[in-house]
Amino acid sequence: MENSKPSPVFSFLSILALYFSFFTITPTSSASLQDQFISCLQRNTNVYFPLENTFFAPAKNVSMFSQVLESTAQNLRFLTKTMPKPGFIFKPIHESHVQASIICSKKLGIHFRIRSGGHDYEGLSYVSEMEKPFILMDLSKLRQININIKDNTAWVQAGATVGELYYRIAEKSKVHGFPAGLCSSLGIGGHITGGAYGSMMRKYGLGADNVLDAKIVDANGRLLDRAAMGEDTFWAIRGGGGGSFGVILAWKMKLVPVPRTVTVFTVTKTLEQDVGNKILSKWQVVADKLVEELFIRVIFNVAGINRNKTVTTSYNALFLGNKGTLMKVMKKSFPELGLTPKDCTEMSWLESIVYISGFPSRTPTSVLLQGKSPFPKNNFKAKSDFVKTPVPESGLKGMFKKLLKEDIPMMIWNPYGGMMAKIPESQIPFPHRKGVIFKIQYVTSWPDSDKRPSKHINWIRDLYNYMTPYVSTHPRQSYVNYRDLDLGKNKKNMKSSMKLKQAQVWGAKYFKDNFNRLVRIKSKVDPYNFFRHEQSIPTLPVRS
Repeated sequence: MENSKPSPVFSFLSILALYFSFFTITPTSSASLQDQFISCLQRNTNVYFPLENTFFAPAKNVSMFSQVLESTAQNLRFLTKTMPKPGFIFKPIHESHVQASIICSKKLGIHFRIRSGGHDYEGLSYVSEMEKPFILMDLSKLRQININIKDNTAWVQAGATVGELYYRIAEKSKVHGFPAGLCSSLGIGGHITGGAYGSMMRKYGLGADNVLDAKIVDANGRLLDRAAMGEDTFWAIRGGGGGSFGVILAWKMKLVPVPRTVTVFTVTKTLEQDVGNKILSKWQVVADKLVEELFIRVIFNVAGINRNKTVTTSYNALFLGNKGTLMKVMKKSFPELGLTPKDCTEMSWLESIVYISGFPSRTPTSVLLQGKSPFPKNNFKAKSDFVKTPVPESGLKGMFKKLLKEDIPMMIWNPYGGMMAKIPESQIPFPHRKGVIFKIQYVTSWPDSDKRPSKHINWIRDLYNYMTPYVSTHPRQSYVNYRDLDLGKNKKNMKSSMKLKQAQVWGAKYFKDNFNRLVRIKSKVDPYNFFRHEQSIPTLPVRS
């Protein structure tokens, strides 16, 4: 049974008032702002940067600025004309440029956002609705990857994608891998800051569980590694959410062993084929208890039109082993799915990344170097939940009815258990461990031609409310890499006491009791709250 007592987050924060310390911004044109910034950079770094390849401003070239801004932004909701745009975009090509940027931003009183991959669900890495003007630091040119097979490690710069990392590992070894994300276009810098789960999480834990060292630039512009930043900060950046403690420049990863041959399958059932939801109900019972080498997620979609619409459940899996062994496991533990050898395909671990990412069959693995997603960009809204007891059939029926009401809904249920249940909640800030059966991701999307975004956003909020009795409580937990600004809705010009209540809400949901420690660390390493966004970790009052 989960403890139903109030979280210590509330008692801790009620005694020590939180506040957000914002800098005063002096209005100025983006052109003069950029000129001042460039002059300051030149005074604070000895490494040359070509202006035409590192600075992009609408005043100089609108089309190029828009192209760069949109290049890795994944959610079209935050690229509309009405959304705030950065005064200019800076793409550093050397670590010292990042250091100088922080120094100059503080001197000039400029707020800035940091982007490594652009997959943040609420656009926080390239949009600021808190402060104007703001600038965007895009780390996509810092993408070096150094693999060391002898000591089973890799250094990866923040702008590299997880697809690039996987490909470079496989170039050096067919029996090494890394347990991070399923989407190959994720930027590694921000991905790890939230935890980073993937299809090997049940065997090896999260990407953040397998980080050995890091390079960051702090609020004073200092370049720090693990030894220099200290264990508190190193703990905080591995799962404490991006944009709060510094600029991540690189991660040192611990590589993990993978077999030469893995097996994948996708078995899809319609509502009509899964009478009484027997297959889905059995999955809920066994998904977290299967052998650690087996990861089976369920992807829910809607197929058909009008009266012929139905919900499909696709059981999408990776097994770290061969087809014969997988069949034995499935016949023993999950025969209800009816898996056959014909459903299974043996391949290399790298090929399985392409498969699980959703690329079409026979797509070459070199696609992982292109930084592309297999799906077109769209407008979307997402939410998340963690489930600790199986959803009963009555709950499933209502859930399916909700799904059939939306145009392009999707849900993904990701299984936990295995290594995820063995790692303590406080080992890193990511707390969703023992007792979690699976995580739910809810998504709705719509094309630009659909001018009813509120319809879709209201739908997903309604589904989320409907699921309340079936998910975790005290607190109802959420995944920080699926940022959700509905949690403790941010409003401008609020009293500090109201900001405190906001932080309590989303802080407990994302981090549970680890939020307390994150606040203390943030207050120590960034007391004036230089690194901030709508859901950054808040600071305690600075004592004079």
